[in-house]
Amino acid sequence: MPILGVTANPDGPWTAQQIRHLLMTSVDRAADFGSWSVTGAGQFTASFDAVLASTGIAAVKISPRSPRANAYAQRFVLSARTE
Repeated sequence: MPILGVTANPDGPWTAQQIRHLLMTSVDRAADFGSWSVTGAGQFTASFDAVLASTGIAAVKISPRSPRANAYAQRFVLSARTE
């Protein structure tokens, strides 16, 4: 799994660039992604969705205040931060 950049204050252009890097390093596996779950946070802009759409991946927005919808990703982030 490729390791992407880290920042304390992600914004729209930074997040779009990170997804570009991920898709470039995973070109052979990009077809395996059918959809990508995103929150309503400000860093997931239309340019982020456009990068995903250019490779045939649908950006699926999870509903606000639904903590169980993204539980596995949140647990991974917690584990990565504590280590």
